[in-house]
Amino acid sequence: MVAERPIRAAAFPRAVERVAHPPADPAQLYAALDLGTNACRMLVAQPKGAQFHVIDSFSKSVQLGLGLETRGLLCQASIDRTVAALRTCQRKLALHKVSRMRLIATEACRRASNGAAFISQVARETGLELEVINAEEEARLAVVSCAPLVSTRTEQLLVVDIGGGSTELVWIDLSAVPWRERPRAIMRLHSGFVAAPTPFAAAKVVDWISVPLGLATLREQFEDVEDDMARFALMSWYFEEALADFTPYQAEAPQVDSRFQIIGTSGTVTTVAASHLGLKRYDRSKVDGLRMTSEQINEVIRSYLRMGPEGRREDPRIGRERQTLIMSGAAILQALMRVWPTDRLSVADRGLREGLLYSMMSADGVLEDAPL
Repeated sequence: MVAERPIRAAAFPRAVERVAHPPADPAQLYAALDLGTNACRMLVAQPKGAQFHVIDSFSKSVQLGLGLETRGLLCQASIDRTVAALRTCQRKLALHKVSRMRLIATEACRRASNGAAFISQVARETGLELEVINAEEEARLAVVSCAPLVSTRTEQLLVVDIGGGSTELVWIDLSAVPWRERPRAIMRLHSGFVAAPTPFAAAKVVDWISVPLGLATLREQFEDVEDDMARFALMSWYFEEALADFTPYQAEAPQVDSRFQIIGTSGTVTTVAASHLGLKRYDRSKVDGLRMTSEQINEVIRSYLRMGPEGRREDPRIGRERQTLIMSGAAILQALMRVWPTDRLSVADRGLREGLLYSMMSADGVLEDAPL
């Protein structure tokens, strides 16, 4: 496996569903579905000012990419779980009469030899037309989703999205953008990393990379290593090696101050944040936008290692679903913090679904031109 970049640069819990709000005008509704290597997630929302208001949601672990690393194809059990989850999504879309939507699939469907057959099966059995997006599109959507969390003081930004099958990193230079416009300049990337001519100052994408290692794929690489700490160390080293061609990796690290910001978006990052806060029950309002120091992150990871597999399985902050993947995600996170020494990471409880919604709404001009 090689990282993609531009030429120029065990348990299956019940689905998590948000209680639907009273019926909204279908003409104002947008839907975004993200079928990843590990989970199927969907949001139905309507524009509200410069943001959006969630009407309904769906999230379920389907482990579509289970065994993909060794077999190179999607297994039947994973396909069956995924199709069942997508049927639920289809019923929700029909219930809300949503017509403006985008339904995407990512790394597992890009890599599987039977990915195209699976997409055809989904269309036949659910009526949903999934779009398999490329790595650049996945990275761009992750960046756009984080626009509201970009500080107006930030001049150099690194956005990291740790997925189930791949990890996307995007380095952005905002130094030429007026400070008040920096979050909105990120939103304007909805049309692509190479910005079209515009009267506005543009964010410059210095480099991006898609590493075909995520929570599930990295774990499968080292599942034969029995020692917990040894497996973690090997995963972290292996991921760091995969970053060797990323341009900012080779450059001198930016000065650690308010002008440099790393935003991490993934279940790994939000789980580490919840563990740091000692939350017994997950609270998005306390996690999204939280800034953690490197030492706080490392202390949480050390606590996971002290617990061992059994302790992590019983820890309510991690949960039985995520405990099988949390250490591969933590290995990626620790490698990133080691490569770019910085004292803070901004936590984003958002991802491709939010990026899809912002992109569609921005393209339609339905978001108010107000501070994010």
